[in-house]
Amino acid sequence: MTKYIARRVVFLLVTLLITSLIVFAVTQYLPGDVARIVLGREAGEEQLEAYREEFGLNDPLPVQYATWLSDFVRGDWGISYSTRTEIYPLVMERLKNSMMLAALTMFIGVPLAVLLGVVAGLKENSHWDNAISIGSLSVVGLPEFVTGIILIELFARRLGWFPANSSIPPGTTFFEALPSLILPAMAATLVLLAYIVRLTRAGVVEELSRPYVRTAELKGISKTAVIFKHVLRNALMPTVTIVAISFGWYISGLIVIENVFNYPGVGRMMVFAIDRRDLPLLQALTMVTVLAFALANLFADIIYAYLDPRIRLS
Repeated sequence: MTKYIARRVVFLLVTLLITSLIVFAVTQYLPGDVARIVLGREAGEEQLEAYREEFGLNDPLPVQYATWLSDFVRGDWGISYSTRTEIYPLVMERLKNSMMLAALTMFIGVPLAVLLGVVAGLKENSHWDNAISIGSLSVVGLPEFVTGIILIELFARRLGWFPANSSIPPGTTFFEALPSLILPAMAATLVLLAYIVRLTRAGVVEELSRPYVRTAELKGISKTAVIFKHVLRNALMPTVTIVAISFGWYISGLIVIENVFNYPGVGRMMVFAIDRRDLPLLQALTMVTVLAFALANLFADIIYAYLDPRIRLS
């Protein structure tokens, strides 16, 4: 198991290195002059040149990349072009907000989706199966902004249970932010609900048709024991990967939901960085997002190996 984890960690580091090259290259070739965008049209050539020298924009690209990567590893992510503040605490605050939303979404969505998928699989082709399949697909088919507006209208304006505006001040703890997190988490849950439900259902149906299930029942093992000890263990393995990837996606992929609810997460800040062509901020946000995906996949690989010993021995 230790060797397997070590291999996955090395693979993760190589992936991050290659990704850093891609991120740096792509951001360097975005259209427009950074100095002109930040300082405005009224800035003179001397001001523009001084700005480029201050932020190392005139250095050769290999030098810029080496400097940026070494500083990033040390936690020195530079100064934002647009806000003129340190990037590290800025990104960490937004990352904390996104992780709070992702954690609550996973807490609500994953058990619900897995439960519905298991019930649908165990009751294949029944009314329960049809109702769950049609219901989940109908809900997930709605655009995210439509779902958000419906939730705001119902739970915030009519019932008054939760705030319509999910904006939270810096330094807010999870429990302080919880009332503002409920509606965005509900909207985010619906995004992947049908996919996890269908994947779980397919896994359960496939496992129930395998010979070992029939063999176990003929040996006198109760169907409940077979389902909980064997069927679900094997059926949920693909779901583990999807759940892990979903967590990484929740960190920066909820741009629409964050805008609908005015929630200060990584996604909204990434849009801000692109709009202002704030390269250091955009690079930091992208690397944090990639790191979240990579760590989520590493966690999924470890869980996968624990559930299936054949993987870690391969």
